[in-house]
Amino acid sequence: MLTYELKKSPGVPLYEALYRCIRGDILSGNLRPGEKLPSKRALAQHLEVSKITVEGAYNQLLSEGYICSREKVGYFVEAVEHPQNPRVFSPAASTPAKVVPALDLTANATGQFPFSVWSRLQREVMLDYGHQLLQGLPLQGIPELRQAIAAHLSAFRGMSVDPENILIGAGTDFLYNLLIQLLGRDMVYALEEPGYGKIHKIYAAGGVACIGAAMDSRGVLPQKLGKARVLHISPSHHFPTGLVTPVSRRMELLDWASRVDGWIIEDDYDSEFRFNAHPMPAMQSMNTERVIYMNSFSKTLAPSIRISYMVLPRALMERFRGNLGFYSCTVSSFEQYTLARFLRDGHFEKHINRMRKFYRSRRNRVVSLLESCPMAEKFTILEQDAGLHFLVQVDTAVSDEALTALLAAQGIRVHTLSEYYHQSPPEQLHCLVVNYSSIDEDALKKALETLEIP
Repeated sequence: MLTYELKKSPGVPLYEALYRCIRGDILSGNLRPGEKLPSKRALAQHLEVSKITVEGAYNQLLSEGYICSREKVGYFVEAVEHPQNPRVFSPAASTPAKVVPALDLTANATGQFPFSVWSRLQREVMLDYGHQLLQGLPLQGIPELRQAIAAHLSAFRGMSVDPENILIGAGTDFLYNLLIQLLGRDMVYALEEPGYGKIHKIYAAGGVACIGAAMDSRGVLPQKLGKARVLHISPSHHFPTGLVTPVSRRMELLDWASRVDGWIIEDDYDSEFRFNAHPMPAMQSMNTERVIYMNSFSKTLAPSIRISYMVLPRALMERFRGNLGFYSCTVSSFEQYTLARFLRDGHFEKHINRMRKFYRSRRNRVVSLLESCPMAEKFTILEQDAGLHFLVQVDTAVSDEALTALLAAQGIRVHTLSEYYHQSPPEQLHCLVVNYSSIDEDALKKALETLEIP
């Protein structure tokens, strides 16, 4: 007779506890193939549980193939292949917890989200649209959001955009993959060097050939693009250097795109945060037929707001509808209607203006702390008056890798500029990329007071 101690556990029914015990004995070999199990009534009486409990356990074992039933005879153990060297979880073998640095100069801000306005608009959307929110979506996104984005781009980026050429997607990662399919995998992509490493990984994972686009102090060098026919560029605020591509270089790059019958993907991420001047007009406004414009609300609102968009040239949008029109929109209608109202009613403009003021003040305080700390003579701050990060040149003889390790040992997590080169950087740059958007100013002050750099 089977003997088990069935104890009530929160969230685990008795029948499941019995099922687990019998299954364990079958897998361990304590119950051998062909061995007869007690009847439901006999086992219930022996364990002092209800017959329904035993019946539930037996039915689960039957459905999973651990036992079989023979009419008017009973239940028998099936032949089950035992796992070889089953892996047993061991807390000691688990991945060690990551050490949280006292000061993180790599994290993005999440604390300034306009919760009260956003939640109010969500309630309005629920009341106004109701069951309509459960219906299917146009593949490009709801018209209301595309119209609101077009109006925003016209007012703040000098772009004349047809809402029918806007495509909404859940994050730029998704849109990059759509572009790979739309433009074709036989294209060679040129990516800024240095640049945001994740973009290179996405394109490479999509099966396209990628090369580095060499840069000087004015941006990407068109004569260094080789066999590329697609250029991914962030001309309004390059990450991580922060440089802005002047109009003359933009014209050279547009001329290159026309000559090679290629495309420019203009990534306008982070362009909203300029503090002492308006953003330069987008490249898309200079050539609407060769430039694919992309932007996201992840930086301006929150990383979890996975709403991005791209503006396709008319010919590419027609190709998209013809070749990739089977895709469904990846952003829920609830979020789209909410964001549409947030843009349309002027809340986004107010939010950006408030954030500019907040981040300008924070940046000035961070710069002041760096300039007045004991190690200030080793720092040269390279500002571009834009974005939520800046560069700090460090006067040191140690390598970049040793420098980040040295800072990590002192509780400071930070990236160096050399880490953003896909290929080897030209030399040891000794340049830190300081993201100040979510910085703890008290922690920064404390860290700088005891900082030691050889």
